[in-house]
Amino acid sequence: MNKTDPISVVILAFDGALASAITGAADLFSLSGVSWQRFHKQAIQPSFHVQICSSNGQDVQCINQIKLSENRDINTIEKCDLLLIPTIGADIDKTIKQNLNLLPHITRLRNQGAEIASNCSGAFFLAETGLLDNKEATTHWGYTDVFQTRYPKVKLQTNKMITQSEGVFCAGGGMAWYDLALLLIERYVSRQMAQETAKSHLIDMQRGNQSVYANLRQLRQHKDEIILSAQQYIETHYHEAISVLNVATHFHLSTRTLIRRFKKNVGITPIEYIQRVRLEQAKRILESERINVSVVAQKVGYEDISSFSRIFKRSTGLSPAQYKLKFAKPLS
Repeated sequence: MNKTDPISVVILAFDGALASAITGAADLFSLSGVSWQRFHKQAIQPSFHVQICSSNGQDVQCINQIKLSENRDINTIEKCDLLLIPTIGADIDKTIKQNLNLLPHITRLRNQGAEIASNCSGAFFLAETGLLDNKEATTHWGYTDVFQTRYPKVKLQTNKMITQSEGVFCAGGGMAWYDLALLLIERYVSRQMAQETAKSHLIDMQRGNQSVYANLRQLRQHKDEIILSAQQYIETHYHEAISVLNVATHFHLSTRTLIRRFKKNVGITPIEYIQRVRLEQAKRILESERINVSVVAQKVGYEDISSFSRIFKRSTGLSPAQYKLKFAKPLS
């Protein structure tokens, strides 16, 4: 592929798919290098060439009854740079059984060098091929149990919005297709192009970076009532000088038991959760308040600003000052 050629994107279409995960992603890719340039009277150069493909090129009816027609036949696609598998909006088992003929094409295109990306429950299609075996993946947290039971070889990480493993990408939520698309635009073109595309469509680019925008609510999808209460306790007292011992004592547990049950249900240790909560609060303050970084550190429970800055940068890839400069909401 010549460097000036658009990147080839194929979006798989099938009955019962979430329409926006097909058409919305197609719009973002297709308008990358177009919308921002048009608004600013710059030369237009589309970054991607997008094709929606279905089995034998047949029409497909999405879960919201929208019909997509004039699709290209997936059989005729010899190769592409990226294959995108959208969200399954209908019954997952039924949808997969009705579209087993698509699985060999996913494997074929991957073997021919394509990177593969799935959105939300689209990961079930990807897992059926075996391409997720021994790789990190994510899907909607509501499918955690059934996915883990069905595909035990996959390293499922439903606490993550987006996973990347050897050219295979997964996004967690039904509407996470725009997070995924912006991430891929940045990967294939540039960070600037992703930012311009996001700004053109009034999309919050902040959500695109999983390390910066972890969703704490996804860490509460378990049934251990004591640990849920411990999480709530931490979320209430994060600004105080709390420790693992404090939390364990409050719930009449040994520190060893608290750590064991926390890791089993939440996936991280209590001290990591305390840090996660503090950092999420710090981000919100940096985004919305005009105060010194040292004050932010104190407000979220850190007495040592250097320690706060080190932990913040390790988590987000940005110093608190850089994060504030990049993501602070403009003054009204």
